[in-house]
Amino acid sequence: MKKVFHLNTCDTCRKILAQFDLSDWELREIRKEPVTEEELAEMYEKTQSYETLFSKKSTQIKLRGLNVKSLTEKDFKELLLDHYTFLKRPVFITNDKIFVGNDKKNVEALQEFFGVKS
Repeated sequence: MKKVFHLNTCDTCRKILAQFDLSDWELREIRKEPVTEEELAEMYEKTQSYETLFSKKSTQIKLRGLNVKSLTEKDFKELLLDHYTFLKRPVFITNDKIFVGNDKKNVEALQEFFGVKS
């Protein structure tokens, strides 16, 4: 299994995805096809944290008046299943690895995984 969960409208996602040969990867545009409960469970199994998968930059946080510091793992899970913008992206997932988000450390790990020099 090799999947990438991303947003087509996200410039950062497009920039990251463009660095790699994803011809044998399943590309999932999460606005059109949101993450399922089973897929979220797979991600959780690899991260052991819904909070790790949660984007604290989602515009939905302010719209809903959420206090992220008071959220529980159960809250993070429910929000991730409720709205696609809560997923930190992109998410690259294989049978044994997961890369979550667009921070520098994660992108460098992806480049190493793909054998791409930055």
